[in-house]
Amino acid sequence: MKKNRKILLKGIGASPGIVKGMVQVIHQPVEATRMKEGKILVVPFTNPLFTLALLKCSALITDEGGIMSHGAIIARELGIPAVVGTKRATSVLKNGQIVLVDGAGGEVYEE
Repeated sequence: MKKNRKILLKGIGASPGIVKGMVQVIHQPVEATRMKEGKILVVPFTNPLFTLALLKCSALITDEGGIMSHGAIIARELGIPAVVGTKRATSVLKNGQIVLVDGAGGEVYEE
């Protein structure tokens, strides 16, 4: 997947697939109502309170979590790519930034 792309983040590939899209960073579940359809959701972690945002996103990137975390399981159920456990996605990625998510390889690339 490299092809002259800069790797912004590495984590755990939790749900396979590749998606290019616009980042939307959400820090608290109460912000889930602001999630726009088709954007890439970037959160510290997920729990059931993030459901509204998870149903709208095209991919998921988290700071925390592993292969059996809530976000990883829900991403697989929804069939969306997910990279979890990046440790710093919410501080590195910015709203509106375009990235490529490799859910199998566990990497997020600059576009």
